Amino acid sequence: MPANLTAEARAPRANGAAPDLALLLALSTLWGASYTFIRLGVATIPPVTLIAARTLIAGVLLVAWMAARGMPMPRDAGTWRRFAVQAMLNSVVPFTLIAWAEQSVPAGLATILNAASPVMAMLGTRLVTRHERIAARKLFGVIAGLAGICMIVGTSVLGGLGQQLLPQLAIVAATACYAGAAIYGRSFRDLAPAAPAAGSMIVGAALLVPASLVIDRPWTLHPSMSSLAALLALSVFSTALAFVIYFRLVRTLGPVGTTAQAYLRVPIGVAIGIVFLGESLTAGAWAGLACVVAGVAAMTMPARERPAGAKPATPTGRA
Repeated sequence: MPANLTAEARAPRANGAAPDLALLLALSTLWGASYTFIRLGVATIPPVTLIAARTLIAGVLLVAWMAARGMPMPRDAGTWRRFAVQAMLNSVVPFTLIAWAEQSVPAGLATILNAASPVMAMLGTRLVTRHERIAARKLFGVIAGLAGICMIVGTSVLGGLGQQLLPQLAIVAATACYAGAAIYGRSFRDLAPAAPAAGSMIVGAALLVPASLVIDRPWTLHPSMSSLAALLALSVFSTALAFVIYFRLVRTLGPVGTTAQAYLRVPIGVAIGIVFLGESLTAGAWAGLACVVAGVAAMTMPARERPAGAKPATPTGRA
């Protein structure tokens, strides 16, 4: 990576930590709510059709928003090939797998399985791409966040592990896709965040809509109003808006830092339960919440700036 590009990529982290953390919280909330929207949607809409409609609505909204702001979509074939890869990793495969699995996998267990994306992103970054040095601080954040998730949800939920092996493996596969998408998302640093969000949604819809027509024959379905409302909220907020924020954070926080939102989803869900449902937390859950907060902070806070002229701590630095 050229030195000037590295400096540009690092600059937002040094100067905009607070906005990045606020956006990370917003992204966690939008994607945390998506599980509820999906659960309501698949009650009367088959998974493939639900996800096809989700990507189509989100893609159209994003393209219209870009057009209104005078932001042209890329036209070269190479960029659209990258959009296709991103679509497979970040929407087509994981969206469909999770929607299918949520018909049978308990929410708590699904949360634990899906919260492993920071671990997978860290391993992919360290062992495959090696574009980002994994400092001890980030390693601590990954471990602390995962431990906190388990403490919040409770170990009793693991009693169902293996009883529905295929749906659980589907969630693990979706989690691996999300980790790969976060790493691959670095290739869009030359584009405005809305462009890869819109492009990947349009490609995803182009793949999923024909599949929906063949598999589900959607004109024969009779979805409920609650499922349709959930689909609309899922498309507008948890997809269109969320993916613009996501690609912005991949550029500023990096892949591992951005996947910290997987940890934040659980305490946000707990907070919603406390405020709106009158639920309470056990002592272990409060301790887990503290672990999650510490882990996210360790993964996302900007590193100290090295004094001018100081030698790097390692001979190679960043790739």
